[in-house]
Amino acid sequence: MPTLEKTKPVAVRHGASGSLLAFRHPAPSGEDRRITRSRAALREALIELMGECGFEAVTVNDLCARAGLTRGTFYNHYQDKEALLAAFEEEVLRDLEFFERRMGDLSMANVLYHIARKQPLPALVEIFDYLRTQGDFLHAVLGPGGDVRFAPRLRDTLCTQIVESILHEQYRDNPTPFVGYYVAFFASAYLGVITRWIETGMAETSQEMALISQRLLFIKPGESIKL
Repeated sequence: MPTLEKTKPVAVRHGASGSLLAFRHPAPSGEDRRITRSRAALREALIELMGECGFEAVTVNDLCARAGLTRGTFYNHYQDKEALLAAFEEEVLRDLEFFERRMGDLSMANVLYHIARKQPLPALVEIFDYLRTQGDFLHAVLGPGGDVRFAPRLRDTLCTQIVESILHEQYRDNPTPFVGYYVAFFASAYLGVITRWIETGMAETSQEMALISQRLLFIKPGESIKL
């Protein structure tokens, strides 16, 4: 079953670090623009309806009515509402793969350099920048009316990668149970941090969130909590 695919992005990078500044999309054709508009309308409709009545109660008729599309248009591209939601979730997870690779390339020397200077890791800032662009969708899908399966997937990919990247080299490939539990513990904690940030309206900047994320791993008892 074909889908209303997102136009493949071209990563715009800056400097030797390869930091991602933006996603640039090729100019779409007339037909592509219609597909893009339909897809955007369905995304907005899905977000609104998940917030209003929860995904389980949403029907294809509801989505089409809210998006201003016919059922024929919907079924030309998606098998059902589950396929629609899955397409949007996979898009976010695919985009996050870039940032996961960036975090995976970090060395402990680089991490300690930024911590000593109380500077946020650029890769962490970029992660929160991206999450902000997806804030409306993430608020809906991680909320009580969303998809309970998505949060564990976000934890097991992005959050686990963040923790493993900041882990000291001598522990990264250590198979002992303690290391596995350590990573699992903080990955779940990081998911909680991201979820709280989204639920509270993303008031903190990406730089502040990156600093908070770093401090949570390295803060000592009684140490000042001032960023």
